[in-house]
Amino acid sequence: MAAARGRPAGDLYPMDIKDIKLEALEAESRAYHAKVLKQPSSAAEFFSVPGREKVKLEASLMRFLPLYREESKCALLVLIDSQDKNTVLAIYLHSSWWLIEDIVKTTDPSREGLMQVQTSAERILLFVLNCIIFGMLERGSTCDVLFMPHSEKECAKIFWRSGEAAAFYTTKAKGSLCDSHTSLCYLLPVLDTMFVRRKFRRRGLGLEMLHDFCEVFTAEDALGISCPVSVGMYQVCQRFLEIHPEEQSRLWEVESPGDWSQRINIWLKIQLEQNFPKQMDVSCNMERFPDDEPGPSAKGWTNEKGEHVPQLGTSTCEEKLHKSDQEKASSLQPHGGEHAIQQDTDVQQRRESKKRASRGRPAEDRAPKQCRAMP
Repeated sequence: MAAARGRPAGDLYPMDIKDIKLEALEAESRAYHAKVLKQPSSAAEFFSVPGREKVKLEASLMRFLPLYREESKCALLVLIDSQDKNTVLAIYLHSSWWLIEDIVKTTDPSREGLMQVQTSAERILLFVLNCIIFGMLERGSTCDVLFMPHSEKECAKIFWRSGEAAAFYTTKAKGSLCDSHTSLCYLLPVLDTMFVRRKFRRRGLGLEMLHDFCEVFTAEDALGISCPVSVGMYQVCQRFLEIHPEEQSRLWEVESPGDWSQRINIWLKIQLEQNFPKQMDVSCNMERFPDDEPGPSAKGWTNEKGEHVPQLGTSTCEEKLHKSDQEKASSLQPHGGEHAIQQDTDVQQRRESKKRASRGRPAEDRAPKQCRAMP
């Protein structure tokens, strides 16, 4: 039974292995798991984890986790910590157990900077970054928003730095379905999730990913960042918009599908917070992340319909926006004077939306967010 940690021929990491077939990986994992179930406990092997005692490879410490949001598509066999059942120690790939820290590495020198997720190996890596490293190992104690694995065809880029996967971000394309439970489509491109690993923070990776997002959709007049936006992500946005003032009118905090009643201009909101620091809290409905680095959200997996989606703003936020829109919007009109009118219209539409909600109108047409933006 091949269970010990090791590398395939050529001293490669899992990311370096070409032509991975997920169906074959899962079949191999299930065959190995079936053997472990049948063997006596006394015959179990052990797995070495740096900095701790060896872990006994027994079936009670193994789980199959869905690689994609569509749970029936593919599953990965993982080894969990006997002392913390919510922590994954290793993943079974290519007849070996691999530490998480090895799965995010590569020997390929051409992997540097932002690269589109395309291969099956990159899909596995995206899962590891999103669900294991952020969701289990580096999630801040104050982060309480549920998240799920990405969809099979999620549009994503991984940021490679010095032979390691350092960060990633995902986007929802304009015209794509908000989720599988509605026919609503996104009305603008949306940056849905962003995460930078703790060891790579404060190196400008968040700024580079945000710039890349704006460059990819340079022809669009409006770009969204999925609501709620964390305090750390707002700080990244502020630095970015100070460097690139031409983008100030394009970035909006949005709820899906992103019509005008579901948008708040990010630069305007930053300016209002600076002018009303004690009277207005722009962090309403934002999660806080350690080290001022935005990140995805919280612990475990959840059904889409059960995921909590905070409202875009509070009544306090709306009052301040309403009183200050006409004064502040004039500075946000690089494309003309329509934004001052639009901001006032947005506030009124949000109020009408609240009134409709208070009358019992169902909110099922609002697509749940997978997780929140966060470098």
